[in-house]
Amino acid sequence: MKRIGLLSDTHGYLDASIFKHFESCDEIWHAGDFGGNQVAVRLAEFKPLRGVFGNIDDQEIRQAYPEHLRFTSEGVNVWITHIGGYPGHYHPAIKKEIMLNPPMLFISGHSHILKIMYDKKIQSLHLNPGAAGKQGWHKVRTLLRFSISAGNIEDMQVIELAGR
Repeated sequence: MKRIGLLSDTHGYLDASIFKHFESCDEIWHAGDFGGNQVAVRLAEFKPLRGVFGNIDDQEIRQAYPEHLRFTSEGVNVWITHIGGYPGHYHPAIKKEIMLNPPMLFISGHSHILKIMYDKKIQSLHLNPGAAGKQGWHKVRTLLRFSISAGNIEDMQVIELAGR
């Protein structure tokens, strides 16, 4: 079993409480818009980090992290990308691929809107952790924490941080 801390859209800001909320996690996954390498470095020093670059990220982040990240963890096929859309409204750049080769868990960021949705059509769980940073139009900063084990996604927790 692995405990995962999921965040996105930090835009260069890391709330100190993130480290408390992710203390019990085995890995941290970042769905793009780090907003600077210092965010990635601090997270990676704390826990093993997987991530993708977002539309605001500079060349340093783009060289260190891919646009799309596909991998299997604890029997769960995962796809993380920053701009991916959501069930029924996938971004045109990924729509064909997600329909032909759907992951069990599809994660995106970008919208700053927390979403947990199941796509029955492709049998895939979609997660968007919302935005953990202060930049943007969201009113509450959010994170997700969950477990994956033997091909199952369990114990989903929404964590609300202070307002922006």
